[in-house]
Parts: sequence; C-alpha cells; structure tokens
Amino acid sequence: MKIIQPGSMRSLLFCFLVLSVQVLSAQTAGKLFQAFKYRNVGPTRGGRVTTVTGVNDQPGTFYMGASGGGVWKTTDYGVSWDNLSDDFFETGSIGAMRVVQSNPDVVYVGTGSDGLRSNVIAGKGVYKSTDAGKTWEHVGLKNVGQIGAIEIHPDNPDVLFVAAIGQAFQPNEDRGLYKTEDGGRSWNKVLYHSDTVGAVDVEFAPGNPNIVYASLWRAERKPWTIISGGFQSGGIYKSTDGGKTWNKKSNGLPKGLIGKIDLAVTAADPQRLYAIVEAPKKEGGLYRSDDQGETFSQISDKKELVNRPFYYTNLDANPKNADMLISNANSAMISQDAGKTWTKIKVPHGDNHDVWINPNDTSIWIQSNDGGANVTTNSGKTWSSQYNQSTAELYQIEVDDQYPYWLYAGQQDNTTISVPSLPAYGHPGGGKGFWMAVGGCETGPAVPKPGNPDIVYSDCKGRFGVYNKRTGQEKQYYVGATNMYGHNPGNLKFRFQRVSPIHVSKHNPDVVYHTSQYVHKTIDDGVNWEIISPDLTAFEADKQVVPGTPITRDVTGEEYYSTIYAIRESPLKEGLIWVGANDGPVHVTQNGGENWEKVTPDMPSGGRVDCVEPSPHKEGKAYAAILRYQLGDWKPYIFKTEDFGKSWSLLTNGNNGIPADYPTRVVREDPEKEGVLYAGTEFGLFISQDDGQSWQPFQQNLPVTPITDIQVFRSDLIVSTMGRGFWIMDNVTSIHQMDATASASVYLFKPKTTIRYRYNFRTLDDEKIPEYPKPGILIDYYLKEIIDSEIKLEIIDANNQIISVFTSAEKEDEEDEIDMSTGFTSQSGRPGLSKKKGSNRFRWDLRHSGAWHAKAKEIFKNGPMASPGTYKARLTVNDQKFEQSFELLINPNLKNAGVTIAQIKEQEALALKVNTLLDEARRLEADLKKREKDLKGKNAQSMKEIKALLSTAEGIYMKPMLVDQTKYLLNMLNRADQKPGKDAYERHEELNTQFLALKKKYSGLK
Repeated sequence: MKIIQPGSMRSLLFCFLVLSVQVLSAQTAGKLFQAFKYRNVGPTRGGRVTTVTGVNDQPGTFYMGASGGGVWKTTDYGVSWDNLSDDFFETGSIGAMRVVQSNPDVVYVGTGSDGLRSNVIAGKGVYKSTDAGKTWEHVGLKNVGQIGAIEIHPDNPDVLFVAAIGQAFQPNEDRGLYKTEDGGRSWNKVLYHSDTVGAVDVEFAPGNPNIVYASLWRAERKPWTIISGGFQSGGIYKSTDGGKTWNKKSNGLPKGLIGKIDLAVTAADPQRLYAIVEAPKKEGGLYRSDDQGETFSQISDKKELVNRPFYYTNLDANPKNADMLISNANSAMISQDAGKTWTKIKVPHGDNHDVWINPNDTSIWIQSNDGGANVTTNSGKTWSSQYNQSTAELYQIEVDDQYPYWLYAGQQDNTTISVPSLPAYGHPGGGKGFWMAVGGCETGPAVPKPGNPDIVYSDCKGRFGVYNKRTGQEKQYYVGATNMYGHNPGNLKFRFQRVSPIHVSKHNPDVVYHTSQYVHKTIDDGVNWEIISPDLTAFEADKQVVPGTPITRDVTGEEYYSTIYAIRESPLKEGLIWVGANDGPVHVTQNGGENWEKVTPDMPSGGRVDCVEPSPHKEGKAYAAILRYQLGDWKPYIFKTEDFGKSWSLLTNGNNGIPADYPTRVVREDPEKEGVLYAGTEFGLFISQDDGQSWQPFQQNLPVTPITDIQVFRSDLIVSTMGRGFWIMDNVTSIHQMDATASASVYLFKPKTTIRYRYNFRTLDDEKIPEYPKPGILIDYYLKEIIDSEIKLEIIDANNQIISVFTSAEKEDEEDEIDMSTGFTSQSGRPGLSKKKGSNRFRWDLRHSGAWHAKAKEIFKNGPMASPGTYKARLTVNDQKFEQSFELLINPNLKNAGVTIAQIKEQEALALKVNTLLDEARRLEADLKKREKDLKGKNAQSMKEIKALLSTAEGIYMKPMLVDQTKYLLNMLNRADQKPGKDAYERHEELNTQFLALKKKYSGLK
C-alpha cells in the first residue's frame, strides 16, 4: 500500500482545487466566447505537402498530408479538397499516411513532417480512421516526434510498421521502428539504434511480408545547423521474420558517413530493392539490389537525387514496371531504365516530396511539393490545380490602411502574398482569385507604407526591396549588396537571417527599419541606409558555423544565428525601439538608437526572441515572446516589463492557462483595452484579460497549427498560421466589456463603430474559402441562461424611429437568390436571434425592414440600406429592454469618389418611399387575390383589369407589371451609394400615380 503523507495530501488537494478552478474558468470562458468565430480569408494557394496516398479501387480518391495544414481528401481527382483532421488532431504536421487497400475505410496517419526544416512542426503520434477519414482516434506513439513512413501488412490490416525519426531538436529514446499487431492498441519498438538515430523509412518485400526493409538516420536540428548522417549510425536493415530480428545490410553501400536513405520496392520485381542514399561526394546517389538487399550496386551518382536530403529524398517505383522510377527532390525526375538516366517531370511547383502511383492504373498519380498536391491521370502530362488548398504557411501579418484593409505576409515556398479582408471587387475566379504577390519572396515580410498602400516594403532572405503596385516593379536596395548564400555567418559583414524583419515607424511613414545583427534605418525608401545600433546579438563563436554537417552543406540563411529577429517601435513615443535576437538578447533604446540597453529577461540563454511588443498604453511597458523548442525546451515564455526592461515577470508558468509544452511565438496587447493580451503558440491561440496573470484558450474554430503572428486592427483580431493561411475574428470590442457580464442576467454589448460597406460578392458554388460575411454590423449580447420566450432586437435611427425588427423565431435561408432576367440579387431570408446561454452574435445587414410579402419567408426582406449616422440597438428579453447606441460611418472610398452623406441620405429617402409603395402594392395584390373569387359580373371584370395592371402574369418572359416594376426600381436604388438620378424620381411618381389610381378603382368595388 502506498502511504500519502499529510503534506502530500495538502499538495494533492491544492492541485485538485487549482485544476478545478482552471476547468471551471475554461468552461466559463467557453460560454463567454462561444459567439466569437474566425473566418479564413485564404489564400487558397497551396502550401507544402509532405505525404500523399490514394485508394487502389477508387481512382479519384486521394489523401494529402501537409507540413502544417493537416490531412485533406479529394474524391474527384483533386478538383476539390476537404480537411479531415480538424477537431481530431493535436498537430497539423503530417509525416506519413497509408490506406488499408482491402478495406479503404481504414486509414492510418503518422504526424510530424519528415522534412526537418528549422520551422518543422512537432508530431503527436499516430491516428487511425475506420470511416474513410470522417472521424479519427489517436492510437499511440505520441512522443516519437517526426514520422517518416507507415507500411501496412498486405494480408493483415492490424499489422503495421511506423518509422519514427524522432524529435527534431533533441535526442530522445522514442526514436526507432515500431510495430503493432492489433491495429494500434499496443506497440513494440522492434528496431532501435540510439537516442539520436531514428527510423526514416520501411517497406515490405512484395509477395513476402515476412521480409521487411528499414532505413535508419542520424538526424537532429540546431538553430544554427542541421545534422544529417554519421559514421556507422544509419543504414539499411532487413528482417526475414516479420520484424523480430534485424540485420544491417552494407554490401555495396557507402562504408563511412551515411545519412538519410529512402527505399523503394515494386511488385513487378519482388527481388529488387532501390535506395537513394545521402553520402559524401560521389558516394551519394541511387543504389539497387537485385537480391532483396543482400548486395547493392550504385546505379547513379546524379547530384540532383540527393539535393538537400534532409528536406527531400523520396523514391518510388512503378508497381507494374520495375525499371520505372520517380525521384522527388528539388526537381521531380523520372527514369525508365532502372535509374541509369533521368529526365525532369514538369510538375506545378518545385521542391518535391512524395508521389503515389495507383497500381491498378499506373497512369494515375498523386504528387506533392512545396505548392500542395496535384493529381495526374496521364502519367504527368497534365495536373490538377494547387489553387484549391488552404494550406499556406505564413510567417507574419501586416495590414494596410485601405478600405477594406488587405493582409500581407511571406508565404513559405511561394512568394509574398496579400489578400483582402472583405471583397474588394468582382472577380471571375471567385474569392480565391483575390491575392497578389507584392515583391520580396517566400520569407517576407511585406509591409505596406502607411498612407500609401501602393508602396510595399518587402524582404527576400535579407534582401530589401520597394514594390510599387502601380508599376508592378520592385526597386532593390540590399543592405551590403552581398549574396549571403554559402557563407560562414561569422565572416559576413551583415548577418541577415532568412526571415529578416522590416518595421515602419508609426510616427513617420518615411522611417523604415531593417535588421541584420544591427538595426538599419532609411528615410528615403532604402536608397541610403544608416546603422543606428551596435551588434545586438549574443554572437557566440561556436554557433558561427557553416550549416549542414557532416555530409551536406545547406547554407540558405535559415540557420544564420545571432541576428535580430524582432523589432518594434513604441506607438506612444518616437524613438523608443525594442529589438530581440534569435540567440536570446533583448535591447531597448529610448532615443532613436543613440544609446541601447541590454534588458534580456532572466531565462536560459539562446532562445529566439520571436516577438517584442511595446504596449500601446504605457511607454515603459512591453512584452516579449521567446521560442526555445529549437533548443529542446518546450516551455512557453512570455515576459512583461513595466519599467523599460529593468525587470521582467514571466506570464507563462505552465499552470496559468497556457500548457507547459506549448512554445510561444507571439504576444500582442489589445490597442483599445489595456491588459487584454493575445498569445500565439505552437498549437493554438490564447487570451488573457488580466494582463497575463491567467490565460484561456481562444482557439474557437481555428485549426490546430502554429500561430505565427497576431494583429489587432480596426477592432478585428487577425491571425497568421504556419499551415492554414490568414484568419480574422471580426469585432473583438465586446471582449473589452466582458467584465459587465459577471453580474448580469442579460447584457447587450456596445457595438463598435462600423464602416458602412456595400458589396454584393457571390462566391463560386464550390468555394468555401475565403469566407466573406455579408455587409453588416455585429451586435453581441450575453444571456446568463437559455431563454424560453421569444426575444426581440429593434434597430432605431436618430429620429427614434424603429427601422428594422428581428426575433428569435426567424431563420435565415442558405443562399441569396439571383433574378436571371435583371441580375439583381435579393436576400434569402431574415436571420433569427440566438437564445443560447453565454455570448451570442447577430449581424444586422444595415437595411431597413423591407416590404410586406404574402409568403412568410419573403416578408420584410430587401429593404433600403440605412445611411451613415447614429443608431440604437434595443434588445428585449423577458419584457426587459436593453439599449446601446452605435455609429455607422461612410465608406472612406466614397468620399474620395465624391459621394457625400447628404447624397446617401437623399437616396435612402427615395428608396424608403419606393419601399413603402411596394409594401402597399403587395398588400393590395394579396387582398385582391383573396377577394377575386367573391366578386361577380362587372366587378369581376374590373378586378381582372386591376390585377392585370398590378401583377405580372404567369409565364416565360412576361411583361412586368406594377408590383414587379416597383421592385425593380427599389433594386436599382439599392445597388450603389449615389445621388439618385432624375429618372428614378420620375419613375417613382409614375408608379405611385398608377398605384393610387388602381387603389381608388379597387376601393370602388368594395
């Protein structure tokens, strides 16, 4: 019996109480925040996909696993893709996938991408689906790190092997090859070398599943280098008893250094085993065995086969042709003569990672690369699109000051990219056509100039440029003008990291900062640069090495250590600048760089300062988010200072809301409410309402993937992710008022001052992303309990007139309707109010109540748009009334176009008259229809005459009569913000005169 000491019991009780409080806090926060959702605004340009697979007997069905975006599936040859892993997986990083071909409902996924970049996302084990990806369960190996391969026994779907590369940034005992014989309920490690050597690939010998091949790899990353390979620390292993025992096979293979190895087999020749081997100089390349791995011979030393092996190295053999091979590396290549000669395959994107060939029809492939996944049905002649996959890996967010605003970032493996927050204009490609490259390259950042969004300061791996949207050209102003590839960073005059920051002063848009180990400043768009700091990094000599050891150099700037990684100037004081380096130090200057103070928080050395955040509320207050998982330290580190860095407090102790193994990348303070913080971690987003003393998850509907940056702009919360693009939470002002809900049974939040946009953007039928809301203003309210009775919301104008009313009884239809004869779009229905316990959100569409309609689902729709001005929202719950005022602002673009508020009000007034006419005409029409059967003789004939002039006859292309003509005029007035033309007034008078005559005639029949 284990005896618990009294002190231990008290500790246990304390821990229980703390945990209970945290659970209750999370539950309470969940209800308070339940109405707040993010929307994905793209891009739909695909990101890196590391693994693909398909279904033999379903030729249009494929799966792809992204490096940060999770698992996706297509059933139409890649025309469309759906995410499967959201709400199930703890990570978006996918390393390997396989389908049980005898029962394709069963799918296994190993997490943790096998391309060990410096930004690789950690794996969380193996997942299994038994319903073709609809649902998933975790089946173990959570701590193995990155997974390189999964292979399923051809005759027994409960038997499979998993090749675990290991944790990318630290030694771990969980590396090795694992086997399960019960579908993942239990696992045995069947092949192990050491805590730095993992299994990267595994294959069954075709026709004899007792023969298993595996390759081992010494692999580990440091922030300043990549270790790939070693002496006698990797190689090819073979088992002839289903994995019980193993023998290393080296006959004909390199004898010394050996690195990453990928294996390939083919049912066309079960004796044949191919291997691409990383080894020094000419020893690297393709090897072949024709006796099931007993002996090998080198077939090709073509360097392209082992280009950047830690990142690529993938080989596949055609199941029906043993001489046909496909290599995925920097280029995709094909060999038709068993690897002796190679030709390039033209694929949609470079940097290639995987291919799966359907064994039933070997002209059908799915192939993956840094741009996504693509399908061919003709052996690579043509491919499906990559512009239908929302898997973009983004490094940061910047926003411009347009209306609507646009978002900017560097998209890894592609270019810089900019997308709008709302529809900017009509686009023939739908919403997914809304993006543009804005100079620089994949790393970014891309920073629009305040006051002139046509100018974008962009970066490409430390190279500064000024992009002009009007000319489409980018002027180049590289600091030092030196090609930095291939250098020992310690010998460089300027050490620019691959992702080098650019920051524009909020006090003077002509002041731009750019950082190497120094802070560089320009006031003339980069023509001249001034160094305003000393070296602000730790610059440890042993970290200044040529990256890539011991076999393959890899010097792209990604591993340049001792560079400034984050810079921000205080929005409150010009010249108060904070910087942080990727090797640990934090510095501040209060006088524009004349003097710098080292103010690094008290913490272990060497972490990457991913973010510095000067408070928008107090000059001496700032925050720093420091990332240390690349050093094997998975703790979250967010610090706060209130005295210009003289002292710091740690806001993340692992027990106050952010888990102890959630590394932190970014922290931002809300510019409108001091102490409201948003934190982005490796596995999701968190919020604090007490300046970091406690945190709650604020993930909502976000997919699980690293949060790389956060901005709060115009009261919107904007997020960039490493694998799922940009997301926006519209209007977080209600969060600033959450304290008021503590003692309230009902609370109506004050709506934010909102720009009155008018747009009618129709997405394509299959388009789910980007997500654009209809124009409107968000009205949030809190209910302590579920409400049984009906609730009501009234919108009241400045004259205290009720202009629109909504209730909890109403429901909104799914889609708007388009009149094909006119092209006019009409509302699909009126939204109803939610009565859920907790927070609720309603979007008023900025319209007056529309005209009456005989059909219930059409009633009061499509009213005129309300003009800019002051309004009130009045919420009625259980006969209690709650009111909040708010402002609708004119779209600034209208001012620039010469449209005034007075003109809009004039338009509104005329539209309301037309709306009233339509309302009365429809009521008359309904009353006429109700009475026409009761009238006889002359009255009946008069009724028909009235009806013929009032209502459009049934049929095709019939002449529109008064009701439809009035509706037409109302639609015309609702299409744009403008002063109405003379014809609109005259037409209203004509229709009104006609209606009054009909109404008078009808009255005479009563």
